[in-house]
Amino acid sequence: MWRGILVLILLAISMVAADAQRRQINPIPFSHEPCSVLDGRPCTPSFCSVLEHGPCIPEMDYPYGENLQLTIESVPSDADRAKYQKPDHDLDTIGDLFAELRTCWSPPSDNARTGMQMSVRFSFNKTGGLIGPPRLTYATAGVPADTRTTYLIAINSSLNACLPLKFTNGLGGALAGRPIAIRYVDNRETGR
Repeated sequence: MWRGILVLILLAISMVAADAQRRQINPIPFSHEPCSVLDGRPCTPSFCSVLEHGPCIPEMDYPYGENLQLTIESVPSDADRAKYQKPDHDLDTIGDLFAELRTCWSPPSDNARTGMQMSVRFSFNKTGGLIGPPRLTYATAGVPADTRTTYLIAINSSLNACLPLKFTNGLGGALAGRPIAIRYVDNRETGR
């Protein structure tokens, strides 16, 4: 009987030591730990296979998302002028794509309005063409309908003048179908 009690005590001590050692190593970023429904502390739920060895690392939902967002100003600041240069090669990175889209923008000359902002959303196919027309998602409040129409026509014609974009195979495959949101800001002094 004493031997059985001794075995149970040694087993309990080894489990406590193993649990303490396991909690010392935290391979998960931002100190999130996998949890159980029996844990009383905050944790990040995860799913692991019984065939995996080692700690279970949950799939983190980082704030990058699927869509790509870009702001294009009609008159770039001195610090951003380099970003508005057209690449002299096939587009291979997101930075190349954004630079190409910035150089495409031609703001309207008539019916322009200082401070006008418009956002559109669209996707490219892998050969550099648009999948459907750009969809308007935002326009500055209180602007007359004819001004909004003028800017939307300018956005569509600017994009169509640059199409099809020349993607490398890698970038074309990575971008195909991903939503791109562009906010156009007319920061010119137009007198309005």
